[in-house]
Amino acid sequence: MAGIHRERPSATDLKAATGDPAKPLGDDIWMSPGVSNSYALATDDGRVIVNAGVVFEGPPRRQAFADIARPTQAIIVTQGHGDHWGAINALRDGGTEVVMHSNYRYWRDDNERLMGYRVPRLQFAFQKFTDGVADFLKTVDPATIDFSFPEPTITFDRRLELTLGGRRFEMAWTPGGETTDSLVVWLPHDRVLFTGNLFGPLFGHVPNLMTIRGDRYRDPILYIESLNTVLAFGPERLITGHFAPIEGADRIAEEVTAMRDAMQAVHDRTVEKMATGADLYTAMREVRVPDQFDIGEGYGKTSWNVRAIWEMYAGWFQHRSTTELYGVAPASVAADVVKAAGTDALVEAARRHVDEGRPVQALHLTDLVLAAEPTDNAARSVALEAHEALRASTENFWEKAWLGKSIEELGTSV
Repeated sequence: MAGIHRERPSATDLKAATGDPAKPLGDDIWMSPGVSNSYALATDDGRVIVNAGVVFEGPPRRQAFADIARPTQAIIVTQGHGDHWGAINALRDGGTEVVMHSNYRYWRDDNERLMGYRVPRLQFAFQKFTDGVADFLKTVDPATIDFSFPEPTITFDRRLELTLGGRRFEMAWTPGGETTDSLVVWLPHDRVLFTGNLFGPLFGHVPNLMTIRGDRYRDPILYIESLNTVLAFGPERLITGHFAPIEGADRIAEEVTAMRDAMQAVHDRTVEKMATGADLYTAMREVRVPDQFDIGEGYGKTSWNVRAIWEMYAGWFQHRSTTELYGVAPASVAADVVKAAGTDALVEAARRHVDEGRPVQALHLTDLVLAAEPTDNAARSVALEAHEALRASTENFWEKAWLGKSIEELGTSV
């Protein structure tokens, strides 16, 4: 059977939350789509919300849930990224419990320490959402928005069971997702499992063990174990952080098993390459998801995952060159190389690489030239063509976004 990723939307289909009424999913569950979906569950004593969205989605989310079982008894956060907890302060009522895994503090602290580093590196892919924040702040008095981190009132380690308004909730730690505070929420009576972004934003795709926007590495073994946790529940409906639920116990089990086994195969093959003396770049080129698993690469990429696995086990020193050990970048000698080889010769060699289908080799050369002579239009032109060739060969969200940003920057002076 073809993988479910072929049926589902892509990351480019993500849109910010609106104030439209939340969509009923059955089982007294309502969905408000957004940067990350937010869900309201009705109980006898009010509503329980699973994930809140980014901070500027707070007012529209409150409007979307306005007619659903008030007040808000609890908000459960499935992971520590800001698109899951950012709008909590707008959605909580007096006495609302906030439930997070006890590892939440690491992601809270990362956010506080690294905001200035990470936000600029996010914009090339999610400019529409950072623009959304700016537009939102134009419509409100920023002093009325609570940007503070919503400290949890309930935390747990491995498992937590709660009964809220007569409805049973079970939480399980699943640290193999995007964060080590990731959790899933199980409704045993309905056989529904909320997984947030355990699978990444796009269900049915390989995970992002290393995201190029800048975040911590993710552990493939913990990912595999977390998918086993999902399988052990045997859900009949899987509600993820984005887009529509996945229905049917058999389909869910088939897809999650394939995702797990594909990651296991990539992990094992990478470790085999390491043990038998291959180099990192060979492993990145040669290790692939086995053909029997129809798993997409629309958000994560196997070659990137191979590098993440390699460096998780072995660190960044590749034993290629003594220069790896020192804080002197290769570009520091770019001017010397360009002077010795000649700009025209390097650009001509780069052109041949592009013409013969080797765009990355071309970029190695144009990077040298542009490090020494940033305004060289011939080098910029070749680099532009190399980026365009790479963009034409990928459907990966992050790769296309980065290549698009680079093409735009190169095109401004060609």
